[in-house]
Amino acid sequence: MNYDELDKKIIEELIQDGRLSYVELAEKVGISRVAVKERIDNLKKDGVIEKFTVVINSEKFGKSVSAFFEVDVEPKQLQEVAKNLADNPTVASIYQMTGPSTLHMHVLVEDFKMLETFINSELYSVQGITRVECHVLLKRFKSRAGFKL
Repeated sequence: MNYDELDKKIIEELIQDGRLSYVELAEKVGISRVAVKERIDNLKKDGVIEKFTVVINSEKFGKSVSAFFEVDVEPKQLQEVAKNLADNPTVASIYQMTGPSTLHMHVLVEDFKMLETFINSELYSVQGITRVECHVLLKRFKSRAGFKL
C-alpha cells in the first residue's frame, strides 16, 4: 500500500475537521470532489481510515477525573479480564502492553469518590488481576486525534 502526499494531505485535513464535505476537502487539497471521494473510499477499504468520530470533552459531561491504570493480569486470564474491563462503561480505552500480561487502561469518572468506587468495587473484584497501579491526570498537553504523517 503506497500512499502519496495527496492522501496524506487529505488525512491531515480530516484530522483537523472530520466533518469536511467532499467539496470542501477537494478545494483544500486541489482535486475534484469525485477524486477526493475515491481516495477516501480507498483509504477506508485499506483500513487506513478506521472510522469517523467526534472527540468529546469529558469534563463538559461531568467526567472531571481522568485516571490511567497499569493492570497486571494472570496470563491465562488476560483475554477474559480485558474483555470484562472493556465492557465497563467507565473504561474509555484499554490496551495490552509489553511486559508480563499488562493492560493499560484509561478511565473517566465524575469525581474521586467514583474513582474509589470503581477501584474497590469494579476493578479489585475482577478475578485474575494481580497488581493495579493508578495515575490521575493533572493536565492534558496533547491528546491522540491522529498523528502527523
